[in-house]
Amino acid sequence: MSPPPPPKLSAPLLLLLLLTLTSTVTSHWHSSSSPSSPPPQSSSQWLPARATYYAASDPRDSVGGACGYGDLVKAGYGMATVGLSESLFERGQICGACFELKCVDDLRWCIPGTSIIVTATNFCAPNYGFSAEGGGHCNPPNKHFVLPIEAFEKIAIWKAGNMPVLYRRIKCRKEGGIRFTIDGSGIFVSVLITNVAGAGDIAAVKIKGSKTGWLPMGRNWGQNWHINSDLTKQPLSFEVTSSDGLTVTSYNVAPKDWKFGQTFEGKQFES
Repeated sequence: MSPPPPPKLSAPLLLLLLLTLTSTVTSHWHSSSSPSSPPPQSSSQWLPARATYYAASDPRDSVGGACGYGDLVKAGYGMATVGLSESLFERGQICGACFELKCVDDLRWCIPGTSIIVTATNFCAPNYGFSAEGGGHCNPPNKHFVLPIEAFEKIAIWKAGNMPVLYRRIKCRKEGGIRFTIDGSGIFVSVLITNVAGAGDIAAVKIKGSKTGWLPMGRNWGQNWHINSDLTKQPLSFEVTSSDGLTVTSYNVAPKDWKFGQTFEGKQFES
């Protein structure tokens, strides 16, 4: 005896069943494709801080700084520079990094629709004679930027004083290659590294003479790197690793007759 045929579904019931199945599948697909947690914050996210300015009363005020760049105009940074509070400075490793700043929250002083790009070249030291809220602008945990007035006035009127801003870390864009200024005496070799594109700040440096292998250099201060090694009468090569882990190698940047005080140009990171 053959089994009875399956019951026939009416057209309305069949349509209802198909709609239910489609809804179930669609709902399952949306649930599985939605992220279980929010995506990680991007390094380009705008973050809150404050900014003040200084007015250079003497051309010598553009020389020096905690990053060791010396004359900022000759080094190619001009007035598009910034000093960072202790919470941002990272003991000098961040020297050379680039930031974009814009003025916010004060319609009286902000210049709408403007922003500036600056390079970290200096340190704003804490003043523990004041609290972080009561005059110690660069005291931890404050995130504070100190700008030349020429840069400050591109985003706000100078009367603003201690101004709320938003900032974000961005890639540096530089003309030409990385510059290596060699200083020191005898076997003590100090190299100031400037004009770094990409991340802008440097995590590690190696140097190589024609008679040596690759020798790691130590950070002296800011972006001054040093080594004790007799590298005279040898062409010099450099391997520079930025904070984002990328490495650029510049071979035979300095000729074998290089002298202390000279600057040489190597390859460059992509920006």
